[in-house]
Amino acid sequence: MCELFGVNGKKHKPVNDELREFFSHADENPNGWGIAVFDTANGFLKKEDRRADRSDTVNSLIASPLSTSAMIAHIRLATIGYDEMANTHPFTSVDMSYRTWTLAHNGTIFESGPLSPYFYVQDGCTDSERILLYITDCINKETERKGRALMPDERFKVLDDIVTLISPHNKLNLLIYDGELMYVHTNYRNSLYRRSIEGGYFFSTRPLSIGEWEKVEFTRLLAYKDGELLYTGTVHGNEYMPDKCSVDALYLAYSGL
Repeated sequence: MCELFGVNGKKHKPVNDELREFFSHADENPNGWGIAVFDTANGFLKKEDRRADRSDTVNSLIASPLSTSAMIAHIRLATIGYDEMANTHPFTSVDMSYRTWTLAHNGTIFESGPLSPYFYVQDGCTDSERILLYITDCINKETERKGRALMPDERFKVLDDIVTLISPHNKLNLLIYDGELMYVHTNYRNSLYRRSIEGGYFFSTRPLSIGEWEKVEFTRLLAYKDGELLYTGTVHGNEYMPDKCSVDALYLAYSGL
């Protein structure tokens, strides 16, 4: 499966050791990598449709000191979509209030429901990109309804409703950042952990480096700001259970067989 790594805190924390270990898992996730650093002055988004452990860019990143208070990183094991930049995480989108949303997803959408229309307008062909497009549209609709930019609790409510709606029968491990809040969600057991650091948290698909890691709360959307848990969402209980028949059917559908 893909892997996620995220940071949310009050202060900049060194992440070189964690990134070095994270990107070393590229042999199991060879279909691309990406990293978004959200610090105001020195933020950047870099990604490539190649193995992270064979990338000069990755080698340069982890060789130079890197500290951040907000970050999302991803290494990809493709289930849907070819190895190309348009299918590489993290994905970004800008809503009508000019807020930039960034999403990385570890999972697969088997029952697409409201995501299906975005198949025809997305840049790539991943279900992950469709999730972000749907989020952006829902945020825009609520913004239009209220006639103003949404407050943090209102944005959280929109995302909580979305996660509750699309999580049944789908694997939905997410890290999302809206420029203020870091949204965290898992509905697949033992596949997302957090480690407390001074003034914040690291999040990762697997425990990284030294320190005590704990499982992220299950089947419930969480939102962090400046290293503190600010909002907790609905306990929807929609646990993803692997189903070989569903996986095989999805692959057949996308292969055109």
